[in-house]
Amino acid sequence: MAVLQKIRQRSLLLILIIGFCLLAFIVGDLFNNGGFSSSSKDVGSINGKGISFEDFRIKVSNVEKSGQGTTSTQAANRVWEEEVSIALLTAEFDKLGIRVGENHIMEIFKADQNIGQNPTFLNAAGKFDVAKFKEFFKANPDQAQNLKEREKSAALNAKFQIYNSLIKAGVYTTDSEGKFKYGMESNKVNFDYVSVLFSTIKDSDVKISDEEITNYMKTKEKKYKAEESREIQYVLIEDKASPEDETEVKTSVTALLSPRVEYNKETSKNDTVPGFKGAPDPVDFVNSNSDKPYDSTYVAKKDLPAQFAEQLYNLAPGEVFGPYTNNNFVCLSKSLGKKAGAQVKSSHILISWVGAERAAPKENRTKEQAKVKAEGILAQALANPGMFQIVAFTNSEDPSVQQNGGDMGYISSDANFAKGYKDFVFSNPVGKIGLAETEFGYHIINVTDKQDAVRLATVAQKIEPSEATTDKIYTKAVKFEMDATEGDFDKVAKAAKLQTNPSIKVKIMDETFGILGNQRQIVRWAFEGETNIGDVKRFEVPNVGNVIAKVKAVFEAGLTPIADARPMVEPILKNKKKAEMIKAKMKGATLEAIANANKTQVKPAADVTLENPTLPGVGQEAKVVGIAFALKGNSISAPIEGNLGVYVVKTKTVFTAPAIKSYKDYVAKLNSQNASASGRIIPALKVDAKIEDNRSQFNY
Repeated sequence: MAVLQKIRQRSLLLILIIGFCLLAFIVGDLFNNGGFSSSSKDVGSINGKGISFEDFRIKVSNVEKSGQGTTSTQAANRVWEEEVSIALLTAEFDKLGIRVGENHIMEIFKADQNIGQNPTFLNAAGKFDVAKFKEFFKANPDQAQNLKEREKSAALNAKFQIYNSLIKAGVYTTDSEGKFKYGMESNKVNFDYVSVLFSTIKDSDVKISDEEITNYMKTKEKKYKAEESREIQYVLIEDKASPEDETEVKTSVTALLSPRVEYNKETSKNDTVPGFKGAPDPVDFVNSNSDKPYDSTYVAKKDLPAQFAEQLYNLAPGEVFGPYTNNNFVCLSKSLGKKAGAQVKSSHILISWVGAERAAPKENRTKEQAKVKAEGILAQALANPGMFQIVAFTNSEDPSVQQNGGDMGYISSDANFAKGYKDFVFSNPVGKIGLAETEFGYHIINVTDKQDAVRLATVAQKIEPSEATTDKIYTKAVKFEMDATEGDFDKVAKAAKLQTNPSIKVKIMDETFGILGNQRQIVRWAFEGETNIGDVKRFEVPNVGNVIAKVKAVFEAGLTPIADARPMVEPILKNKKKAEMIKAKMKGATLEAIANANKTQVKPAADVTLENPTLPGVGQEAKVVGIAFALKGNSISAPIEGNLGVYVVKTKTVFTAPAIKSYKDYVAKLNSQNASASGRIIPALKVDAKIEDNRSQFNY
């Protein structure tokens, strides 16, 4: 009763406390889940325009479904790049007032083979019919939504084609530029020069500080712009079998060679089960005792394990070889006999006809015409068999001929291959050239090799870590994680006789982690808000082992980290310092005096052009050659800082090429360099764009 009385006395206080706790819970939930959260509901933004997470998620899901083996991160990266490109281009389209109508969209549809060549939309003449196209979607309203999505994509494509045409039209070459190009190739200069190369001063004599590298990068911020990144070092404790585990598997496999006694529950007696050597049904024995099922394929000697190929290939029927270790399996192999000509190598020339399997869309040759052509090529091949590959290059309609010259490699009789082709190669001797018909067309075939093969029944048991070994590995990994969290990572690894792998730098949306491949979980952890420099965490990687990772360094977005920039920037800054040191010594009224002062020689350069400004024995020095062209006779230049050293030149003669009637050939040369202009659009737009990437906040 006393307790109840106290509760009654403090009821108001309790109600206030409970109410406060509930309020704190609700407010906290609002902050954490978006009610008053500062985190964006957009997966990112381009120049202030957001990309909806929900739309992004659906697109990523569609890419994952459509692409075999595409990971979530790969899909997210692909969709992100598409969204950025679309946003940047759309803004440009709007600025320029680019609009498209129905005719533009229909032209895009016609160019799409799935639509433009679809029989549903073709008229009697085999041409795309807009009326039939519209009628189809009018009669099938369930397809209308899909059409709307495709129209959006087609409209964007049509706008880009207009935009691309504008870019191409804006990038052109004038006759004046052609004339200048002609001059660069044809005008020539002869001069003498003295050079002191940067390599004459040791790199160790010139020091570059971190501050100097940073200051240099600040002058070229766009070039040395870097994304946020993390440097991670790690130890890998592999989940692999111990020597004891391997011995145990070998013992188990070896025991299969001999008969063994097993209790038979049905007869209540002990039965003697024959070993692999005496097994009446080797196929059943393999399937009952092997980690790999029986394979009935005949295997050529070249395809057997190299170390044991001789022994396995020469086994007498019924003879057993082993145990032997191959690719982490302990094996026993019994020969089930050989087969002559079990694998055949051949080359072919394909001539198809309209309607043949995988025939080119534009193919209009009839089957009869294809046969006539194939017979003509056959006669050509028979007349000169040594030229078969050349004939294939110039005549075959197999798309892969440019890679393999018509060589089809080795095939076995049970290979999934066109029947007419297989029948020919397996029924004819090596050197036979003839004609065969398949659903793909007519084949002019050259049988180039045949190999005998052996059929083996192989028991293979995998060498895997035992439960005891796995427990030891786990214990070792956990202990290392705990010790490394408290102590020096490298010292702890050394004490545990473990190797610290070279550090890996990763960006926020990377998934590849060095030689370990796709380890998105490690990268994601490194960028989590609560992960700091020095933090250590263990990750279990299936079929690999335990990875214990440590965040070694954090690099915020901005300039490239000094350690990364140094290999690029340091040589530039060292050469600048060397140039000043060399210039101070290049004094003298004549080239000879300057050469003597620097213990070098005066060298000649003859017929040098601006197009190819190469100094003999030195390399390309465009600045030096340009000054030589401009220098007045009988005067020497001031010291010139070039790519490879410092130079002083004295011009002897300048040859100016005579004017020509037309510079169109030179204009054409310059125009060819502009062909890739459209490919530089997106990178150029990205440079000045404000792109905010929030994907990591959405667990990508």
